[in-house]
Amino acid sequence: MKHLLLKDRMSQPSRTQVIGIASGKGGVGKTIVSVNLAVALQLMGKRVMLLDADLGMANAQIALGTRCTYNLSHFLSGEKTLEEIIVTTRAGVRLVPGASGMQDMAALSQLQAASIVQAFSALEEDIDYLIVDMAAGISPSVLAFMTACPRRYIVVRDDPSSIADAYGTIKVLIQELGLNEIYLVLNGMNSQKEGQVLFDRMNQVCARFLNQSVNYLATIENDVNILQSLKKYQSVLEFAPDSTGARDFRRLADATEKLAPIEEASGGLEFFVERLVRRT
Repeated sequence: MKHLLLKDRMSQPSRTQVIGIASGKGGVGKTIVSVNLAVALQLMGKRVMLLDADLGMANAQIALGTRCTYNLSHFLSGEKTLEEIIVTTRAGVRLVPGASGMQDMAALSQLQAASIVQAFSALEEDIDYLIVDMAAGISPSVLAFMTACPRRYIVVRDDPSSIADAYGTIKVLIQELGLNEIYLVLNGMNSQKEGQVLFDRMNQVCARFLNQSVNYLATIENDVNILQSLKKYQSVLEFAPDSTGARDFRRLADATEKLAPIEEASGGLEFFVERLVRRT
């Protein structure tokens, strides 16, 4: 009997690792980071799903060169199930498309965000990673999604407004929501060293004023191929696999893969939590 229980446990899929990717302000490359991380993990042989939770100005489908007939607005209206709106991109990533240019979607309530989160427990397919591309800022829906993600990546560039807004986002996550597992992705840097220097500066401020450190994850250096790939509706890993940008996103995926899996449900609103409870 003990042997059968062990075999059954081993045959069950591992828990999906969920990562929320946010930024304090728009224009820092958050969607580019989300898309390229998803593709890099997929190329490593992982099963990856990308949720475009930038619900007013969704553009992950454009960055991936994918045409989507339906999106999250059709799910929230009850016209389609979550499974019916998911598409497979050219890179193999499963995409949950957000809505673009819809004011009511941009002002999504916490309750509506919660209904999206809970719908993931009903999905039958097994996913290794769910990447959640947030809207910029700290709207109620963004905070609801961030709470539901066990791990959080903050994208920041080396300019005063990006740094200030990223710090403001981190402050809310820590002081108001009591969240941890916060990692910085330094984007658009001139070198790996400059990315480390910016991280050290921000981490010192967080440790001093918020009494909590954040974690370094990766630096993405400036690379013209990243912008060129966006114009070609591709990830940089597809467009220029030998480029500096592709190298840095592979490093980001490697760093993500090396993080210890978060196995314990928090007990609150969380992606896939109902499915996890059913399995255990």
